[in-house]
Amino acid sequence: MASIIRPMSDRRDADIRIRFGQAGRKRRQELGISQEDLAALAGMHRTYLGDIERGKRNVALVNVERLAAALNVPIAALFE
Repeated sequence: MASIIRPMSDRRDADIRIRFGQAGRKRRQELGISQEDLAALAGMHRTYLGDIERGKRNVALVNVERLAAALNVPIAALFE
């Protein structure tokens, strides 16, 4: 019996982009900073950060590292 492997986009579990964005937004709100302030700290545009928080972007590793540093959390914390 052959198993069917569904593409990542078809899986029912929450997309990692959405979970990552939610974790980042939660930490940003805990710090009491705006998207604009966080974007400046991370060296990215505010609209790009907004897309990340909404799970609309597939974030490059270099930007994951920048966000973690700007949020003062280990990279792994954004994937919990």
